[in-house]
Amino acid sequence: MRDEWVEPRASWSGVVEAGDVLTIVDVGGNQSADCLIYNAHDPDERYSVPDTLAWQGNAYVRTGTVLRSNEGRPLMTVVANEIDRQDTIGGACGKESNTLRYGHHVMFHHGCRENFLSEGAKHGLGVRDLVSNLNWFMNVPVEPDGALGIVDGMSGPGKRVAVRAEMDVLVVVSNCPQMNNPCNDFNPTPLRMIVVRP
Repeated sequence: MRDEWVEPRASWSGVVEAGDVLTIVDVGGNQSADCLIYNAHDPDERYSVPDTLAWQGNAYVRTGTVLRSNEGRPLMTVVANEIDRQDTIGGACGKESNTLRYGHHVMFHHGCRENFLSEGAKHGLGVRDLVSNLNWFMNVPVEPDGALGIVDGMSGPGKRVAVRAEMDVLVVVSNCPQMNNPCNDFNPTPLRMIVVRP
């Protein structure tokens, strides 16, 4: 259906119809793919971190995880996953958070928030539509004391994750531009987005 290359630091979006499978390929290795998901016919229904985590009783996204909406309905299901776990608690970078974390000298760096706004505008989405997101291929371990951090990734060149749409969904992806922490191995690389109809 689709097979598209997403350049480093760029964004991508597309409607994935119910039953179709989106495969995201980490082309260069350790490249975070920040992701938002919406009901393609009613974007007020969108991916919900709290609902997803509460229904599965686990902080990590793995094979079999059902990605749920703010109405508790299944949006997509992880049907294949070539790394141990995927993150959904680390959030998305942006100009403001980059400046706060790394100093004013990085203020000119755009982040995933800016990519989401730019790509979402193509579909009539704006600031009020940005919610907590998934971070495919990003490693955010939760320690026994509850602490978490962004550390070196567990992915590698060519690793994949595949998600099946349970309803028609709009998927918005930021090929994370972050160069100030290890989520991209300090070197953003391309992603590949493949949509197939089984």
